[in-house]
Amino acid sequence: MFRTLYGKLAAIFFVLLCLTGAAGLVVHRYATEMYQQEVAQRLNGEVAAHIVSEVDLIERTDENTDALEEIFHWLMVVHPSIEIYRLDREGRILAYSAPPERVKLDRIDLGPVREFIDGPKRLPLLGEDPRTPGRGKVFSAAEIPGDEKGGFLYVILGGERFDGVSEMLETSYILRQSTVLFGVALLVTLVAGLGLFGLVTSRIRRLARAVEEFRASDFTRLPVLPGATGYGDEIDRLTDTFGRLSERTVDQLERLRQTDLLRRELVANVSHDLRTPLASLQGYLETVLMKEDSLDPEQRREYLEIAARQATRLSRLVGELFELAKLDAHETRPEPEDFPIGELLQDVAQKFSLEAAQKHVLVETELASGGPFVRADIGLIERVLQNLLENALRYTDDGGRIKMRARPAAGNSGKVAVAVEDTGSGIHADALPNVFDRHQHGGKGDSSGRAGLGLAIAKRIVELHGGEIAAASDPARGTTFEFELPQVVR
Repeated sequence: MFRTLYGKLAAIFFVLLCLTGAAGLVVHRYATEMYQQEVAQRLNGEVAAHIVSEVDLIERTDENTDALEEIFHWLMVVHPSIEIYRLDREGRILAYSAPPERVKLDRIDLGPVREFIDGPKRLPLLGEDPRTPGRGKVFSAAEIPGDEKGGFLYVILGGERFDGVSEMLETSYILRQSTVLFGVALLVTLVAGLGLFGLVTSRIRRLARAVEEFRASDFTRLPVLPGATGYGDEIDRLTDTFGRLSERTVDQLERLRQTDLLRRELVANVSHDLRTPLASLQGYLETVLMKEDSLDPEQRREYLEIAARQATRLSRLVGELFELAKLDAHETRPEPEDFPIGELLQDVAQKFSLEAAQKHVLVETELASGGPFVRADIGLIERVLQNLLENALRYTDDGGRIKMRARPAAGNSGKVAVAVEDTGSGIHADALPNVFDRHQHGGKGDSSGRAGLGLAIAKRIVELHGGEIAAASDPARGTTFEFELPQVVR
């Protein structure tokens, strides 16, 4: 039980309640005793002064100690709760009303006596009890007027009978009743506190069970969380945060599984892609080495050129793999700037003009009036256009046409639609949904020696700009790749 939060809180509360109850009883007893002493001193503070006011009686018995003690005795008979002592100016006891065998002191401290006569600043004011050394008692005192033998009259209020009353408090009905009521109040407080702790910790227990269930499901199934109470306290915020965290964890784990699946597929496909140029490269180089003496210069050059093309293909594939890995790891981040998209289209078309002319393919650009400006990373967008144009040239036959265009997107969305259209062989409908996958080659084999990762790289760059790239194809008319960029109004 004590291993749970509720058990620990209950134990701490119980201990604190016991300490509070004990302290309350001690304070109650002390306060009661002090209050009784204060009341006794306030009510009987003038007793010594009234006795001293009988000056004639004091003077007549000044030299007769027995007579003085007899007077003290009769005063105690009238007022049985007091004890009377006559002191000299040094504090020595000259006469007293108590039995001689019970008086243990022959001198008392006059400090409290003088303070009482001067007017005490606080009550109760305690003085020494000649019959109980070391224990203070409330008293009344007055200075005896007259010659040098005057001294003080010192009256203990309560005496031994007061001790009896104080001890009787422990067994008194009122004290017993108040103690019982105090105990009942503590018990009710304990039960109420444990109940409230149970209500407060119940949400934490439900949250803990949800966490355990989430862990038991290997972090794959969202837990059932306790509903918010409407107070918006720390437990509600903790529950909400854990809910968001669990959703994020499940989503991230699912993405990791998908990524791992894609990684396995990529490794399998890339291994196949690497194996082909490697085997070709190795074969031709081994042929040149084995038949070095029998090959004429023209054959040797042909074999070496084929090996060089395979090495170039292999190098390009490795480079694109590294580029795609950097894009996936967010190591490459766009640095947007404003630039005219039309000029970039023309620059890219100019770079591929020689290759297009060799294939007898016409590359043209179509721009909206005014040449729209866009905000994007010019280097990365140039890479996208290059990959799309390379892909279009790869699958467009001689005499075909490729058009690169930029115009405001439909619906007045404040974006510019950039597209690359070709009149090539197109993409089969069943291959079109996977055209941007890393291991796809647009539905055809890669006979040109291209790496085949250009579309995957283009898609990732467009996603880093917050957009999407789409492909539409008709085997009879060609293929169109289109994406959008934010337009800058000038």
